[in-house]
Formats: sequence, C-alpha cells, structure tokens
Amino acid sequence: MLEGKNILLGVCGSIAAYKTASLVRLLVKAGANVQVVMTPDATNFITPLTLSTLSKNPVYTRYFEQETGEWNNHVELGLWGDLMIIAPASANTMAKMAGGLVDNLLTAVYLSAKCPVYFAPAMDLDMWKHESTQGNIDQIQSYGNILIPPGSGELASGLHGEGRMAEPEEIVSFLADDIKSKSPLADVRVLVTAGPTYEAIDPVRFIGNHSSGKMGFALADELAALGADVTLIAGPTAQLSKQKSIKRTDVVSAAQMLDACLQHFDKARACIMCAAVADYTPAVVADQKIKKQDDELTIALIKTTDILKTLGAQKRTGQILVGFALETENEVQYAIDKLKRKNLDLIVLNSLNDSGAGFKSDTNKVTLIDRTLKATVYDLKSKTEVAKDICAKVVELIKK
Repeated sequence: MLEGKNILLGVCGSIAAYKTASLVRLLVKAGANVQVVMTPDATNFITPLTLSTLSKNPVYTRYFEQETGEWNNHVELGLWGDLMIIAPASANTMAKMAGGLVDNLLTAVYLSAKCPVYFAPAMDLDMWKHESTQGNIDQIQSYGNILIPPGSGELASGLHGEGRMAEPEEIVSFLADDIKSKSPLADVRVLVTAGPTYEAIDPVRFIGNHSSGKMGFALADELAALGADVTLIAGPTAQLSKQKSIKRTDVVSAAQMLDACLQHFDKARACIMCAAVADYTPAVVADQKIKKQDDELTIALIKTTDILKTLGAQKRTGQILVGFALETENEVQYAIDKLKRKNLDLIVLNSLNDSGAGFKSDTNKVTLIDRTLKATVYDLKSKTEVAKDICAKVVELIKK
C-alpha cells in the first residue's frame, strides 16, 4: 500500500531518532518516496547525511540553507506529501502540534500538510504519563491526526514502561494496514488481463499484435493502490507492476488466457479485460520450423474462444465486467453493440483515429460507456491518468 506514496518523515530530538535510519530504509524498500524534515535538536541524535543517503533525497533542517541562501518552502513540502509521519514525536514537538506553535521547519510543514498525519511518540515513562502530554495527544488526535501507540519496555532512563517509539517494522505495518482499511476497494478481488496473446504457427513463429500491456498494467497498479486484491493475467510483455501486492500469472496464447480467467473469475468482484486477445489461431501448429519452399504459404485459421463473451455469459449478479473496444470506424456504435452482446457493465472505447492513442503509446484517449449507454469522453492523458479515470468508474459501479 506504500508503493509510489510521497511520504514526509518528521524527525524530532529524541534518542529514538536512531531508529529512523531503519524506518527510512523500510519505507524506501516498500516503494515509497521519502522526504525527511528534522528539527535542529534531532541532528544531535542522527546525522542528516545518514538519512539523506538512505532516502536518496536532501534532508531539510531549517528554513534557509546558509551555504546557498535557498529557502526550503514548507508549503510546497506540505503539498508534496501523500502522508506525513512524525517519528519520533517528542513531548516538546507534540505540545507545539497541539497548540499550533511554529518555531522550526518541521512544525511549519506539519501545519501546511494537506495529507493524513501520523505521529509516533517517544519519551520517558513519567513524561508519557503526565497529564499535559496526554492532553496534547488528545488535542492532536482531535485534529484528525493518527496516533501510532508507543510500546512498553526498557527506556533510556533505565525505567521500564510505556514511552518507547514503535519499532520501524511496526510503524510501516501500521501505515499499510491503516491506508488499506480506508481504501475504497479494500479487500475487493479484481481480475485484470493485459498485453497481447501469441498464437503459435510453429516452434519459432507466431501470430500476435502490437499491444504493449501498458494500459492493463497501469489499471492493475491503480486498483492495487485503491486497496484491491488484484490478480493480473499477462500475455507476453516486458511490463512490470509497481504494486508488489499484485498476483501475476503469465500466459502466452488465447487458450491459456481463457483457462487462467476461468480459474479466477468466479471469485472476482470485478473483472477488467484489457488484454488484446487474438481473434484467430492456426488450425494446425507445425512440430518443426516451417522451411521456406514455395512462393506462397497458406495457414488455415480458426476462431479463438471469445473470452469476454464467455465471462459475460457466466457473470453472476453483482459482478462487474469491463471490456475494451479498439475501433477505426463507427466507434461508438460498435462499442455499444459489443457492450450489449457480451453483457458488459462498462466498455472503454479507444479510437486509432485519435492521435496519441492505441498500442505502445504512453498516452491514451478513451470514452467510457456504461450499461445505461451514458458516454463520458476524456481528453488525451497518460495511461496512468486514464487508469485512474477507469478505476474511479469501477469503484462507482461496485459501490452502487
């Protein structure tokens, strides 16, 4: 759930600051982009160089860089983050957060943040138990900020009890679980197909198409980012998923893709059929490479099983089935006909007449048509942005 997230990490003056090295490493390993902001006191416990090296980003500790005179814009930092974590959150910083006091860059970024803010307290037992600290925590939570509870154990003072900052692994797990629980497709099973199919002529030749799989992979990534449990069935493609939670099955032929779809379709709440499946396959596949002999070569072709129509016939009440139509003429008419014939809930229309749309391109221009025949036309966008539009419509259909 953290892949591709922009995470602001605020580090305060506490002995627990040494744990932030592991925390940054785990966040980066999870696929997040991490930007560290430190209070001046935090630099006494761990160096900015350490966190900069691990995050692969400069670490900000003050409003102005003395060497360059450059201003670190707290507003821009606050807008950049998809979420903010303050860990360790000292009693001093939490008092400032509760009261809106801004006397360093970290508290300025906190007040500028438009994203969810998590805080992981770290302090000695008596400080943690003090009424003012507990009152500040209640106040911070009343603003909508999210407490990552401290653990209990041996403290720096030698005391034993509450106040230990949650371990880095616990923080990352807390973040992932909390984000997923609030995601619109949390635990919803979705099946996605992507890429071309290759239909063998002989051991070295095949019939295929120019589909790169980019659109299907973008859809799978976006669905996973929305919390869905995604199974991706991919034809031959060089594409890789960004979201590590995606379960991928690789196939080659239309028959293999059909088998894989039938294996997973029954358990899926939604199915998005983005693959460019071959309509025909050779009637006979040669055991050996066909030698060049005659001036002409005739290959008999037979229809492949229509996967989308097969799934549409099996679709149960409540399942959402999405298809794609790539057309060159009478686009809307053909797309509507396909939607009706194959029992779809939504069809995504691509026209090769639109510049920047179609195979291999990084952009696409689509029209979404639902069962009521309502058509929504979108401008040319990156396939990542197109995936967001399509997935937003899928979420709408699931929530109905």
